[in-house]
Amino acid sequence: MKQITAKSLRKMWLDFFKAKGHAVISSASLIPENDPTVLFTTAGMHPLVPYLLGEPHPAGKRLCDCQKCVRTGDIDEVGDAGHCTFFEMLGNWSLGDYFKDEMVKWSYEFLTSPDYLGISPENLAVTVFEGDDDCPRDEKTASLWKACGIKEENVFYLPKKHNWWGPAGLTGPCGSDTEMFVDTGKPKCSANCSPACDCGKYLEIWNDVFMEFNKTADGKYEPLSQRNVDTGMGLERVLKTLQGKSSVYETDVFAPIISKIEELSGRKYGESEETTRAMRIVADHVRTSTFILGDERGVTPSNVDQGYVLRRLLRRAVRFARSLGMSGKALVGISEAVVENYKDAYPELNANKDKIYAEIAAEVERFEKTLESGIKEFEKLAHYITNGVVSGKAAFKLYDTYGFPIEMTVELAKEHGLKVNTEDFEKAFEEHRAKSHAGAEQKFKGGLADNTDTVARLHTATHLMHRALKTVLNDENVNQKGSNITAERLRFDFSFGRGMTPEEIAEVERLVNEAIKADVEITCEEMTVEEAKNKGAVGLFASKYGEKVKVYTMGKYSCEICGGPHAHRTGELGRFKIVKEQSSSAGVRRIKAILASE
Repeated sequence: MKQITAKSLRKMWLDFFKAKGHAVISSASLIPENDPTVLFTTAGMHPLVPYLLGEPHPAGKRLCDCQKCVRTGDIDEVGDAGHCTFFEMLGNWSLGDYFKDEMVKWSYEFLTSPDYLGISPENLAVTVFEGDDDCPRDEKTASLWKACGIKEENVFYLPKKHNWWGPAGLTGPCGSDTEMFVDTGKPKCSANCSPACDCGKYLEIWNDVFMEFNKTADGKYEPLSQRNVDTGMGLERVLKTLQGKSSVYETDVFAPIISKIEELSGRKYGESEETTRAMRIVADHVRTSTFILGDERGVTPSNVDQGYVLRRLLRRAVRFARSLGMSGKALVGISEAVVENYKDAYPELNANKDKIYAEIAAEVERFEKTLESGIKEFEKLAHYITNGVVSGKAAFKLYDTYGFPIEMTVELAKEHGLKVNTEDFEKAFEEHRAKSHAGAEQKFKGGLADNTDTVARLHTATHLMHRALKTVLNDENVNQKGSNITAERLRFDFSFGRGMTPEEIAEVERLVNEAIKADVEITCEEMTVEEAKNKGAVGLFASKYGEKVKVYTMGKYSCEICGGPHAHRTGELGRFKIVKEQSSSAGVRRIKAILASE
């Protein structure tokens, strides 16, 4: 197999699909817009859900990109050879255009051609859907693979658990997928050994999803009017395979970061299991934090939502940096190595580097002020425990008084041979949350963005409110920093350094309701980013878009680049009411608002 770098792999991927008629689109923000189901963008398809459901994309029906993603469900697993919280997903899409014939052929070409990855067909295995009572066996994809040159014994039929994408028990688009694996050459673990095993013989390298069904409310699978292709190739995983490394942390995306940790700590990666694990955790958490802070909608550390995850990552990184003999201040130097390594692929990191470093330094300073006393408090606590369990009340005191996330208390307890009563901690935490309205990290389940009429109206209202905020606060630098919309309310974060007065809140409400009463038509035009800027459109996150964007205009009241669902006229919205204005994090305010029927 070829030796390949992250830079050359990104370029190779985009060039390959560009030659196949795909438009190259920029990575979307890590902070999803208009999707309350997840905290971060978790996959390449996530920002494209409206287009997979049939909305026209301004760049056309064939797209490809390299999407930055964050998944935080496995934070505690980070430190092993493979888990990362941040990763890059190479993807290509057909929005009602080509389907299985083209995609299987192209997948084989990209994997095996010496012009691309150059993997020997002898070392490839693929899986396809075996079929069940709901949907038929995918003989079509299997035959396509065999026609390309994959041996019949290397084509495996697997059930929905392994080869199906779609809503579990919900309605929506779905379909079978085909997954591609590299055979490592290890012996089979059993006669039934397949890519479904965890024995290490097969390493997944790519996944093609064929969306051709819609699961209805009564559990039936009906053909979709628009068949889509959605693929995903994890960049770090591919690099590990092609570079022959035993861990993603030994590939070129991590090498400069690990090298910086070695320089700052005076320790060597691989010198011991403990050192290796700590270096991997610090490298991963600082890399992810740098991307979150440097994102177009970059959030800052806080005690809720994305800010809580960011705080948890940075504080966990501090803890493991200290175990390597570094102070928390070393995190800034490590972040500099991240920016330097990724600035060409993701220019926003370099553009926002001063903010990134300042926020990391500030969070480290906040944490280190309480860390020493908190650890001492835990040591005293551990000394008096006789039943082997840290009570939930004690764990909550460490959180409330010393800023210890429960995960850190669990880790400290484990080192002392203790367990933590996390159930009682959660009870104490919820009581605290109810009193202080502070909130904790929300437990989101991944899913499709809500595109109902109710959500479309609330989303439309955020545009009107955004314009009104700029007007009332007399500041064009009042910009959106995040949006979370459910069927009940909208939540809108915006950059502003102080709380709003009651008079300002009332004036924003008045301006929005004036626009609603005017009942103007909401128009959508496709144009280049430059044309949108010349039109006066608010382009908060223009760097994420491809050459063309959608601009929604509401008379004189709003003109904004956006890709979300909208109402047809402002008069459809109902009466706009702000129910709360509060601080979200340093320099960021949060508004919660509703639309009531007249």
